[in-house]
Amino acid sequence: MTDKRRIDELTGTQTVGHEWDGIEELDTPMPRWWLLALYASIVWAIIYVILYPAWPMINSATEGVLGWSSRGELAKEMSAREVELEPIRQALITIDIGKLQGSPELMQQAIEGGSSAFKVHCVQCHGSGAAGSKGYPNLNDDDWLWGGDLKAIEYTLIHGIRNPDHDETRFSQMPAFGRDGILQPREVDDLVSFVRVIANQEKNSASATRGAALFETNCTVCHGPQGEGDRTQGAPNLRDSISLYGLDRDSLKYTITNSRNGVMPRWGHRLDPATIRMLAAYVHSLGGGESLPALEDVMEDTVEKIETGQVEGDERF
Repeated sequence: MTDKRRIDELTGTQTVGHEWDGIEELDTPMPRWWLLALYASIVWAIIYVILYPAWPMINSATEGVLGWSSRGELAKEMSAREVELEPIRQALITIDIGKLQGSPELMQQAIEGGSSAFKVHCVQCHGSGAAGSKGYPNLNDDDWLWGGDLKAIEYTLIHGIRNPDHDETRFSQMPAFGRDGILQPREVDDLVSFVRVIANQEKNSASATRGAALFETNCTVCHGPQGEGDRTQGAPNLRDSISLYGLDRDSLKYTITNSRNGVMPRWGHRLDPATIRMLAAYVHSLGGGESLPALEDVMEDTVEKIETGQVEGDERF
């Protein structure tokens, strides 16, 4: 093979022997600063591999002589943050949850912590804005199956809904009226008409009138004589326009025919008590939170005693 390299007359640089249509490539050496930077990078890479984790192995990576790792650094930062939050967590655990709203600063800290926990554990079902979707309740409204005060929300979080093999779980069971032959298809249609009438979804009709009699016979034991619901059983209020699975005829017909059996996980064995209380505070703050009934009763009783003169002076508070 003929060596076509030569010295270029204009630059004094040797060519590499390549030529394309009269154009030749010069074998120009790299600048010295560039070569020094390259050699320094190579040296630094060798030092880094020795000092820090670098080579991936089957189950881990080489540790490096310094023993440093990003996971270890993160663990240290998280531990430091846990130390900072420990007083707040202890305060949340020890306080009567019914009195949490009476401590605005602690309540606000709980809400902020609950917002973060919600994004990790709850958005998969309830959505990032807690608006829910079909079969998953909207946590922003004031419609509650089991109660919307802090204590009720905490109980639901701890024990969940319809969790098998857990005696303290929230549990409700609507009969499958159509599937189990309790009602005939036409009767199911009449019951759908009645439910839609009391929910202000359609006007009264002969079908709804027949459905009213069926409702009285089959449904009032759970939903109440007026369809107002019963929180002790988790039976929804049928008189509003809020429905977990929809108020259109097809959705209602499916619900009455086959029943629904949604499950909410119980978090009591997954999350610590402080985190659960943070979640309860956050959900309560979304817009539909309610006061504790027991607290309202105490307040009413106190007011009554004051008005009747049974409590005087400092005993009032």
